[in-house]
Amino acid sequence: MAVNNEERDHLVRSLRQFAEREVKPRVARYDAEERIPPDLLTQMAGLDLFGGTVPLEWGGTALDHLTYATLIEEISKYDHVLGVLMSMPSALVGAGILAFGTEEQKKRYLVPLAKGQTFGGAGVTEPQSGSDVAGTRTRYRQVSDGYVINGRKAWISNLDIASFFVMFAVREGEEGRTAMSAFVVPSDAPGLIRNPFRNKLGFRPICTGELAFDDVVVPPDALIGQEGEGFQVAMIAVERGRLSVAARAVGLAQACLDDSIAWAKERTTFGRRIASYQQVGAKLADMAMQTRAARLLVRECAEAIDAGRSDARLAASIAKCYASDVAQRVATDAVQIHGAHGVAEEVRVSRCYRDAKVFQIVEGTNEVQRNIIASTLTGLKGMPG
Repeated sequence: MAVNNEERDHLVRSLRQFAEREVKPRVARYDAEERIPPDLLTQMAGLDLFGGTVPLEWGGTALDHLTYATLIEEISKYDHVLGVLMSMPSALVGAGILAFGTEEQKKRYLVPLAKGQTFGGAGVTEPQSGSDVAGTRTRYRQVSDGYVINGRKAWISNLDIASFFVMFAVREGEEGRTAMSAFVVPSDAPGLIRNPFRNKLGFRPICTGELAFDDVVVPPDALIGQEGEGFQVAMIAVERGRLSVAARAVGLAQACLDDSIAWAKERTTFGRRIASYQQVGAKLADMAMQTRAARLLVRECAEAIDAGRSDARLAASIAKCYASDVAQRVATDAVQIHGAHGVAEEVRVSRCYRDAKVFQIVEGTNEVQRNIIASTLTGLKGMPG
């Protein structure tokens, strides 16, 4: 559903008011505690913040991708982890179900996901394969009552609150993307073991860790799409996910820029506000230019997806790679401008600095993104991602 500029601005203002009132005063504490307060998620569900681009008939708000990305950016100025959860029904968890799932799967999983009544996770990354989705080693075999899954996934989000996981496995005895299938696995399935990682560098409020599958049995209707379509399911989810990563990175960069401008105008050394020093001004100018350029690439990606353009995947890789690199550079400059104040745990740029590095790794490392971009430009086969 296309949203005009006035409607988009209204949605952004409403989200900003919520974030100023409910997120800003609490984020430093719950980041340190490595948890997301459940009442925040309940409030977000009440504001329909999880509906994203999911169609109305499946519980969503049917936003266009530009409006969706703009809202993700706005919440990410305060806490991008909430942006992760806002994105999941439209991206890494829900996009594959929407595109390939049955009517029953959409009713059972997508509708409550888009309404914020349940949460999910996506089992893509593995300890050995990382960003190489086609290198998945988790295996499944078909049995009379469904499928049996064995293997391990790493760095999987929402281990604590997910009701189910969309995961990917390769048929036993076969290799490669054509042997990959996608499944919905309930979080309470016998044999599914969750091992959270603690004290991460960044992305601390979201519970992330390992999923181990020890003879996990799922019924026939757990299969998403057809056998052998898992790679396509993964790619549509990852493409939408990279738009979200880019939008969140822009939000983080904008927060660092805003705080750095305010601090530079307030902080004085040698009788002068540090904003008057040429070196500080140059940093602020570079931060502003890079953040604005990243935002334009996010917009281009969103418009490409909305228009169904063939270059949408390329646009997603460009936006994700550039915006996450910008977030890391801008966060680094922000801490430098803040000086010793910038390393205090409760200061926003300190948290942004830790998180920014992780943006360059998630949903396909930036090395993989550059490989995709180069392969697309040259027509030469590169690393899948």
